[in-house]
Amino acid sequence: MAEETKDDENVEPHLQSTGALLRQAREQKDMSLEEIAKKTRIPQRHLAALESGDFGALPGRTYTIGFAKSFARSVGLSDASIGTQLREEMEEQGHGAYQPEMSGYAPANPSSIPPRYLAWTAAGIGIFVLVGYLVWRTLILNPGEITEVADSGTAAEAGPANSDPQTIESSGTTPSSDGTVVLTATETVWMKIYDAEGKRLFENQMTAGETFTVPADANEPQILTGRPDALTVTIDGQVVPQLGTAERTIKDVGVSAAALLARGEASNPADDVPAE
Repeated sequence: MAEETKDDENVEPHLQSTGALLRQAREQKDMSLEEIAKKTRIPQRHLAALESGDFGALPGRTYTIGFAKSFARSVGLSDASIGTQLREEMEEQGHGAYQPEMSGYAPANPSSIPPRYLAWTAAGIGIFVLVGYLVWRTLILNPGEITEVADSGTAAEAGPANSDPQTIESSGTTPSSDGTVVLTATETVWMKIYDAEGKRLFENQMTAGETFTVPADANEPQILTGRPDALTVTIDGQVVPQLGTAERTIKDVGVSAAALLARGEASNPADDVPAE
């Protein structure tokens, strides 16, 4: 008789329904259905239906088994054992063909869902990479071929971007070395303007038609850009030779009126012949 009692005790846990096992484990952990719902992200009504064995109130066999496994993990039970027992239980009650289980299915596991801040971080990195590429595209078009016009002393041919400003040749007058210098973008272009001490005066990407006026009191202002061909330069409204005619990076090129006029003189030496 004692042996029969012992065998009965071993069999008793298996006679409990899956829902009863889940409820018992939850109560032992002093957790409410609401807490389980928040932890597993399973609707509370479905958890209640699991505990009561009301399979008709659940969305199907596949989801029911997945919900039960997540429930089991949250209360410290073996999800594999619970899944196996629930399958047998549903088979016995005629729910075996109710939405056949798909291989590899598992409900959302909160621990595997990335936090929201990671999504925002990824989006920020994507934007940073895109902006960096645009800057690189305009600044480093021909790696290893940076042309320092200020050092070479060569000047690009004049190339007015529009017909409004007058060229030096057409006006017949030479701008003042203290004149106002304006840089106008003819295409999308990134540029940086800084003074002799490296202080940044301007750094941004300009679109066609945007202008930047070089501060008159700047100490030897200079430019860095990868698209000198996309800039029209004027002094007091008169177009001066372009800073460059190709998509090639230039740097340390003076953009004061005096520096620009000096470049023009270097590229176009005076052709006056002394009178005999």
